Amino acid sequence: MGRVLYLLSSGELKRKDNTIIVEGEKERRVLPVETTDEILVFGEVSLNKKFLEFATQTELILHFFNHHGYYVGSFYPREHLNAGAVIIAQASHYLDQSKRLDIAGRIVSGAVSNMEKVVAYYVRRESPELEAIREKLLSFNEQIEACADVSALMGFEGNVREVYYSFFDKIIPEDVFSFEKRTRRPPMNRLNALISFLNTMCYILALSQIYRTHLDPRIGFLHETNFRRFSLNLDLAEIFKPVLVDRLILSLINKKTIQAKHFSEKAEGIYLTEKGKEVVLRAWEERLQKTIEHPRLKRKVSYRGIVRMEAHKIEKHILGDQIYEPFLSRW
Repeated sequence: MGRVLYLLSSGELKRKDNTIIVEGEKERRVLPVETTDEILVFGEVSLNKKFLEFATQTELILHFFNHHGYYVGSFYPREHLNAGAVIIAQASHYLDQSKRLDIAGRIVSGAVSNMEKVVAYYVRRESPELEAIREKLLSFNEQIEACADVSALMGFEGNVREVYYSFFDKIIPEDVFSFEKRTRRPPMNRLNALISFLNTMCYILALSQIYRTHLDPRIGFLHETNFRRFSLNLDLAEIFKPVLVDRLILSLINKKTIQAKHFSEKAEGIYLTEKGKEVVLRAWEERLQKTIEHPRLKRKVSYRGIVRMEAHKIEKHILGDQIYEPFLSRW
């Protein structure tokens, strides 16, 4: 897998032969396109049609964000792994309510199991008082099959996540990162700002990996397929947010890598500063490059690779090759 380039400063994106040129205010960077998979643009960056044609030829994905770090959109080169059989099977599983509910239930089960693993880690290391939350998450997983449809499952997942988020304030010692409750657009405190920013990164990670498969990211199973840009990446992200986002946030806070100075308060909410984004994105990329021993392959695989494998597993499920079993964190 190639590298991911994060652009936080202003500048210009150019092509020169088979290289990507980043012409910044303070530096000039030259990157071989063969080793670059995607570019995440946070700064004010200019580019032209010639560069986009180059991106299409080399299957380079560009994701754009506004100054708050909210996702704006993607330059998504034409699908190079088109497969009519997969699209038909994916749509068929979405339209068949029992098949859709089966996949959606498996996704929620994986997400809840991974939430439980996060809480269990702190039960062992920090506070036995968290055991009640862990037990509740375990009981939730046993109730998933009782959901009669996807709408009920979505409501159920929301209730689970509310219980799960209640443990954050019990293990974060600093008042500057008190949670209270989940707030989104805009985030009303620093912890919510971190969650929103990194959840977005997780959605983009899933989208980029789906692009490397035959699946269509517009057809999800847990999240409704409607007029939103994509929904399948939201499904995949549910499984990985506890493992990649929440564990990283707790680590950044506990190690004091992220601090109050990395946030700015504006009229509409609280957001990461440019320096704060830099700190978080560096840690995020390190997390994605971290490898774990894959139990079936018997070799080490990066978390970015695990997410792509998850998409391939869903593809195999809808084609009838192999029943989908979600990724479960082992610790």
